[in-house]
Amino acid sequence: MNENTRAVIQATFEASNKGEIHFGEVIAQLMGAQVETYHVDYRSGRATYYLPDGATLDIGFERPQDGIADAFDGDAVRAAILGAQEGRVMYPEFKRLSQRAGCVGYTVWIAGRHVVYFGRRGETHIERFPN
Repeated sequence: MNENTRAVIQATFEASNKGEIHFGEVIAQLMGAQVETYHVDYRSGRATYYLPDGATLDIGFERPQDGIADAFDGDAVRAAILGAQEGRVMYPEFKRLSQRAGCVGYTVWIAGRHVVYFGRRGETHIERFPN
C-alpha cells in the first residue's frame, strides 16, 4: 500500500471518529483510495481496510467504555442508521447507539453497496446504501 493511500484512509478514519464527516463522505474518500471493503470490530477496537490487491491497513481505536449490550436489537440498529443517513447522527454517536443495540461490529462492502451489522450471536442486519 502506498503512503498516499495509507494517508487518505487514516485521515478519513480520524475525521469520521471525530464526527467531522458523514458516512457518504467516508465512502467517497475511501472509494477514491480504492478501498473495496472495511470491517469495524467494536470488541477488539480495530478497523481493517481492504484493497483489491490484497493490501490491508489495520487501525486501532478506543473500545467502548460502556460495553456492548448483550441482545441484538435490529430496530435500534436501523434507527441509528436512519439518523446517520439523515445527518442527525454523526459517527461518535452512531457507535454509542449501535453498541447499545447489541452491535459488536460491521462490514462495509463498498463495491457491493451495503453494510452488514453483527450481533454477538451471529444476528445480522443488512443495510443497502441509499441511492
